[in-house]
Amino acid sequence: MNTIFSKSECLEHYTWGDDCHGWIFVDTDALSVKQELMPPDTAEKLHYHEQATQFFYIMNGRAKFTVDGEVIELREQQAIQIDPMQQHSIANHQHTDLEFLVYSYPSTKNDRIEIK
Repeated sequence: MNTIFSKSECLEHYTWGDDCHGWIFVDTDALSVKQELMPPDTAEKLHYHEQATQFFYIMNGRAKFTVDGEVIELREQQAIQIDPMQQHSIANHQHTDLEFLVYSYPSTKNDRIEIK
């Protein structure tokens, strides 16, 4: 049977950071698929994953990524892949919400190391 996913029909809704939101659509050891929303002027902490590759697709807004010290700005309908061991973070410095999909393979469960 095929499953239909949406924000209202997801495996789990969660909050993170400074009033950011996430919706989990797929959550296995091999793959994680999430939609996340970052309000204006929010950012996550710099971190990396030892195993997981992540693919971020911007749906709405503009994202500012820092990847291994390089600042990369993405707009709607652009994407970026972050490989294992790359130090990275995402920020929303705009006046509107930032919404994106993030695919992690394998999952980032127990695979997040924050940079102090």
